[in-house]
Amino acid sequence: MAAKKWQTGAILMVLGAVFTPSVVMSDDSSLSDSRQFTFSWPYADKTDMAPRGGSGGGAPVELAKSAGEQWARLRAPGLTDKERDRLAILAMAGPYRASFDYIETVGFIEGYVPAAPYQGWGTEFVYAVTDEPDFISLQHIMVLRFDSSAGMPAEPTVIKHWRQDWRYEQRRMHTFHGNLTWKLTEQSRSESKGRWVQSVYQVDDSPRYMAAGRWQHRANFSSWSSDETWRPLPRRESSVRDDYDALIGTNRHTITPSGWVQEELNLKTVLDDEGVASEILAREIGLSRYERISGYDWRAGDEYWKRTATFWAITRDVWADYLQDENTLTFRQSADRIPLYAAMFEMAESSQNTNLDSDATRDAIKKMLQRYIDED
Repeated sequence: MAAKKWQTGAILMVLGAVFTPSVVMSDDSSLSDSRQFTFSWPYADKTDMAPRGGSGGGAPVELAKSAGEQWARLRAPGLTDKERDRLAILAMAGPYRASFDYIETVGFIEGYVPAAPYQGWGTEFVYAVTDEPDFISLQHIMVLRFDSSAGMPAEPTVIKHWRQDWRYEQRRMHTFHGNLTWKLTEQSRSESKGRWVQSVYQVDDSPRYMAAGRWQHRANFSSWSSDETWRPLPRRESSVRDDYDALIGTNRHTITPSGWVQEELNLKTVLDDEGVASEILAREIGLSRYERISGYDWRAGDEYWKRTATFWAITRDVWADYLQDENTLTFRQSADRIPLYAAMFEMAESSQNTNLDSDATRDAIKKMLQRYIDED
């Protein structure tokens, strides 16, 4: 069975590949010879500005031929603002070909040399794991197929990817303040009215960033735009950069008939020892397109999620307890040279939904997280 192909070591290797310069994650070999940016740094050496990130061959995908039921529901007349907001969020669920493009556009320091842009993509299913009137949780699961040595698509590799939670009129948020520290902030009732907070979590369900924003619905698209927020370096950057400490920027999600798009406008920021922004290196734009596809075999991802969903639900609860109890939360991404995501993936792999003792599992997860969380 494809689900039995899940081996933690292999997954960690691929997870590293997804976010590092040697990534091979494309499912369309035609991309490998045509990777480029329409705009770039035209006077820079072409070899220096060749995009790092993913290319390579694999099983082809087929784009969906119609907008589908989710789009029709979102565009239906007579909805309240909140109802339409909810349908826009839920429209992000489903099967996608995802592409990721990032490029620095402006440098702010003397002698600035632009970093190589980043490109990558994969096949990703977004599951709506919670759908409540004021709260929606979307879990991203990658199901990647790489070429085998025989030239045929290999067995799928499954990667639990990021998660996005959406809560209506949320007032309490733990926002990133640099130095792997998140601090509690609170909006007034009037500030939060009619707005949704998007909370983004790492692959191990640790917090990444939270931001508030408002949905706007046009005749043929819907967009949510965030307030400015601080974010830790993503793995695509932390794996190759050590000259800055945080991204400060905005985030926009736009729902279209063919899927959805995430746009980012980021400042690459150096922080001092107190977590104060001391220098801005460059501005970066990011564009992630999620194009709906059809006919792709997602069974390996379905089986993995069915097998581990209870474990990850308990993990989410444990993190929620920490965020509820602590005004300031600082944690390390590695302990004894073991990354947090590696430890959590190993625990998930050893879990079985049908035989899971929730109390024992909660205690084991909390004990594991205590190795990474600074509770002083």
